Amino acid sequence: MNQKLAKIYSSSINDPQNFWGEVAEDVFWFKKPTKILNKSNPPFYKWYEDGVTNTCYNALDFHIDNGRGDRVALIYDSPITSNKKKFTYKELKEKVSKFAGALQNQGIKKGDRVIIYMPMIPEAVIGMLACGRIGAIHSVVFGGFASNELASRIDDSKA
Repeated sequence: MNQKLAKIYSSSINDPQNFWGEVAEDVFWFKKPTKILNKSNPPFYKWYEDGVTNTCYNALDFHIDNGRGDRVALIYDSPITSNKKKFTYKELKEKVSKFAGALQNQGIKKGDRVIIYMPMIPEAVIGMLACGRIGAIHSVVFGGFASNELASRIDDSKA
């Protein structure tokens, strides 16, 4: 392990409150957290419990808002099918927004659980980001799982 990585790791372990407080500065927050780590109910720690953010906003909108909308956000390169596709932040946001709307039209809302059962294709990423956009919790089960394995994951997640 190089010295820089060792120092970063040590800081995260020895002073997690300060370390993750600094890391939080690199995230866009609708409401910045004042409570970084709540250890009052181990092992069910709460991170950034009074902060409000959105992972989809951080992954897409933040970059568009900062002038990077025409830059490539996602590259799909399948060695199996030889398909290649690039998506800009703007293109990806448009697809994610449409799918988020489709999920909402199906009654999915913040806090609901969604299973995404797809191969590793761009639409799987779009589905994950769409869930994040509306606040739904997603669990990814990549295509290829047997039906009984898929069923057990659906049952376990209560999707």
